Amino acid sequence: MKFWQTTENLPSFEYAKATTQRFAKSFYFSASILPESRRWATYAIYGFCRYADNLIDNPRNRTNEELLNEVDNFARELEIAYRTAESEHPVISAFIQAANIYKIPKKYPLELLEGVKMDLTISRYETFDDLYIFCYRVAAVVGLMMTHVLGFKDSSAFYYAEKLGIGMQLTNILRDIQEDKELGRIYLPLEEMAIFGVTEREIFGEEMTEKLLSLMKFQAKRAHNYYQESEPGIPMLEKNSQYAIYSASKIYRGILTKIKERNFNPFLGRVFVSKGKKLSILAQEIIRTRFFESTESWTPKPNLKLTKDVLVKSE
Repeated sequence: MKFWQTTENLPSFEYAKATTQRFAKSFYFSASILPESRRWATYAIYGFCRYADNLIDNPRNRTNEELLNEVDNFARELEIAYRTAESEHPVISAFIQAANIYKIPKKYPLELLEGVKMDLTISRYETFDDLYIFCYRVAAVVGLMMTHVLGFKDSSAFYYAEKLGIGMQLTNILRDIQEDKELGRIYLPLEEMAIFGVTEREIFGEEMTEKLLSLMKFQAKRAHNYYQESEPGIPMLEKNSQYAIYSASKIYRGILTKIKERNFNPFLGRVFVSKGKKLSILAQEIIRTRFFESTESWTPKPNLKLTKDVLVKSE
């Protein structure tokens, strides 16, 4: 019997599937075309990540201390599950089965939980290096876990998966500046805000200045560079999984395009890629990667330290 169909596992996997279908319709559609085993493992990973995010994003009436304890308790149950290969927790139950089948290291989900906790304890990041740690924990490790599930032909794929995750989280940050400031958070590195002459007062006052425009262009270029740097890794995945990552990359780049179309003004409401556009991208990538041999040849790009001068010159 398949691992997700056993009497013990089926309820938790069905719950993970329902969670994915409810919260991530495009992702659910994309996952539904994966080979069956990878599909159910993907549901389990998404269910785990969504549950972890919801602990903080839906604080209910709990104090920060209570929320931190809740995340820590969740982490302890996860560690026990890695040791015993089982859990009565409905989310961890499915996740640990997928983790065992696809050999997902324990350090990745634990890093994710540390990233979730950062939103309770940190509302500013002094440097990009500081922000990188957050982006790695909440986004890149998801890509690293999914690389195990999607299958890879070269272990270098993990390096590129990390870069794609960083690019996607930077895109989220640019998209959500207005929403985040309502929560008292600014994810733009303070050091770079100072370089461009942008103040916190201007962010909270929703003042779209030329200085903020320049900073937004700089950040968008950085995100774009991470997408470019990630490209060599996608052909390293198993062929029947590549469409999912090509699609995710293109959809997130589409968010950057939408931001650019608004002249990088983050105070005009959240931008999004339409459902129709997402489905179109998915269909195109499924056809291209499954029925046509790729003619693309990627050459790895150097992992340059991105500075204001480098990015401005490359625009």
